[in-house]
Amino acid sequence: MKPSEIPQLLAEIALADHRVRRTDPIELRAQIAMWAGILADVPYDAAVRYAHEHYTKSTWPILPADIATRWTAAVADRLGRHTGTFEPLAHPEVDPDDQYGDAYLAALKAERRAVATGHQPPNELRAITAGPAAEEVDKRLKQMGAYMPPAIKETLAEFRPDAVERERLIRSGLADPRSVPCPWAACRAPSGQRCRTNGRDRHDYHPTRIDAATAALRSAA
Repeated sequence: MKPSEIPQLLAEIALADHRVRRTDPIELRAQIAMWAGILADVPYDAAVRYAHEHYTKSTWPILPADIATRWTAAVADRLGRHTGTFEPLAHPEVDPDDQYGDAYLAALKAERRAVATGHQPPNELRAITAGPAAEEVDKRLKQMGAYMPPAIKETLAEFRPDAVERERLIRSGLADPRSVPCPWAACRAPSGQRCRTNGRDRHDYHPTRIDAATAALRSAA
């Protein structure tokens, strides 16, 4: 808020509470300077709104700290709900080939400032994990598993042969024996684990488990 707006703010508040505005000229100048320093970041319209809300609930004189505290909480709430995701299509003025990224930083700061001051609504894409659909989202994420870029998968292939083999079977449309528990009485390996013989992992799977996995794949289709 500009210092020149403080006298009007005090005059408007005085319509509801004459105790707020000083009558002595010297004290009034000091009051204006004090309020201007405290409310420097608060827009005039917001200050008036907070004053109205204050006097709908309280008969105590409003203090500049009451207004500043409300504004700080509102800014924190908006920025807390803002993902901060930068959408290039929303900023056609930004040159993607800018060598130093000055335009990008300026646009990013301007966007955050607009959200903080209430001139732009927060981008709340994260809200899907906290709303009514949260359980469905969690279920789908678990089904998908952890994402790994193809280049990293290829690099780590030799260190994760079991996962590579399972992915190969799935991509080939073949049954994955580990998708079902082993029905062989001497094994009974649970889903996701290799078959075992005499307590040791096998390099292959019991035929009955392959049959069970094949049957499960066909029934799912």
